[in-house]
Amino acid sequence: QVQLVESGGGLVQAGGSLRLSCAASGRTFESYAMGWFRQAPGKEREFVAAISSWSGSRTYYGDSVKGRFTISRDNAKNTMYLQMNSLKPEDTANYYCAAGRLGVTQAAYDYWGQGTQVTVSS
Repeated sequence: QVQLVESGGGLVQAGGSLRLSCAASGRTFESYAMGWFRQAPGKEREFVAAISSWSGSRTYYGDSVKGRFTISRDNAKNTMYLQMNSLKPEDTANYYCAAGRLGVTQAAYDYWGQGTQVTVSS
């Protein structure tokens, strides 16, 4: 069982940056692949980024965030991060972290956080 808590969301102007954190409970954090998804009002939940378990040597990004967002993990802190740069109003959404198998679909992940809101003003 893994419990996930996101933080770091907020209101930012277009072009700005935010760093989201996802803190995990449990002693097996490093064995899980981790992912970020987002959901805007009236839209389906969308894949943002994923990182492999253990060393995190493999990362994947959604097309809309490539080159702007960076996913990383710190196993010593049981925490995953999402550095978001050059933010756009269309990045506005509730951001969720997830733990499970490495993948770009929601079905790959078994555990989910409650989400943190990111709002980008134009």
